[in-house]
Amino acid sequence: MKLQRKNRLRATALGALAVSGALVLTACGSDDNTGGATAAGGKTTAASDVDCGDAKGQLRASGSSAQKNAMDLWVKNYMAACPGVEINYNSSSSGEGIVAFNQGTVGFAGSDSALKPEEVADSRKTCGKGQGINLPMVGGPIAVGYNLEGVDNLVLDAPTLAKIFDSKIKKWNDPAIAKLNDGVDLPDKAIQAFHRSEDSGTTQNLGKYLNAAAPSDWKYEAEKKWPAPGGQAASGSSGVAAQVKQVDGAIGYFELSYATSQDIPTVDINTGGSAPVKATSENASQAIAAAKIKGTGKDLALDLDYTTKAEGAYPLVLVTYEVVCDSGNKPETLPTVKSFLGYTASEDGQKVLTDAGYAPIPAEINAKVRETVASLS
Repeated sequence: MKLQRKNRLRATALGALAVSGALVLTACGSDDNTGGATAAGGKTTAASDVDCGDAKGQLRASGSSAQKNAMDLWVKNYMAACPGVEINYNSSSSGEGIVAFNQGTVGFAGSDSALKPEEVADSRKTCGKGQGINLPMVGGPIAVGYNLEGVDNLVLDAPTLAKIFDSKIKKWNDPAIAKLNDGVDLPDKAIQAFHRSEDSGTTQNLGKYLNAAAPSDWKYEAEKKWPAPGGQAASGSSGVAAQVKQVDGAIGYFELSYATSQDIPTVDINTGGSAPVKATSENASQAIAAAKIKGTGKDLALDLDYTTKAEGAYPLVLVTYEVVCDSGNKPETLPTVKSFLGYTASEDGQKVLTDAGYAPIPAEINAKVRETVASLS
């Protein structure tokens, strides 16, 4: 039996970064590959035990950039504990990551959407006797950010959001918005709605939410390509956030870290519960905790409840999966894949997520992720 190398990872002080719109929590489909990750407020990550196992050399991975800041934290911690191992994660897009995985050029891919049946079929060419499976690793809220002079608090619901992004509601003082914001002085100003210009898992997850919570007002299929007419397009969540930050009257969607780092106010969502729900990591965790595993075998794809009215549950969430072969992984990278993903799914790996604007995967589901990672072959 091979000797396991187990190194103690010292507590790492993560100083706050000066963050521009192109740096923080880029969403799936962003072209941003710069910038680092840090726990919010410069907090220190917990000391961790990282089991390096037989990891060695370089491990290449790519895909969802919604998890970029989490990956930056994990890679930094892991490489500090495992000298001689290099993890190279290219935050491109979910679609690009899956293509790279199915071409056999990366050890794993990140995707904000579970593999489609045709993508699973393609994966068998790379995985040999095995196939690609989905391992939920990162959760988080999709924030709806806005820029409206004089309005510091804004409440919207799913039907109103659907009509705004479908260009059916065009003014900020529309009666539907006013009804949800009693006492707020809403200006007679045109709404400037921004969406992603490229295929995006974040767009697809927004579509899933609107399909479920506002089926009468959002008639489009939940796909990665933006489906509705009108609006304005920007590249990546960085581009959407930059436009919202700059344009008075703007509204757009992106991961929470963009809003918190750039002081972009976010919409509270009226779910029909007792009170509107704010976009926070904790509230997203409440919604993700109700998710059910819909995958079979070792596949752990989740079924999220976008219509939840549970107290404090923010329903507009996404889960990013790490896509791996259940068997048939390349012998030269398998030990590193198992070691690294074992760390990201560990209690210590998940602990760093909240301060970075993410929501940890619920403990019961995460236990199954760790079990599956250990069984990869």
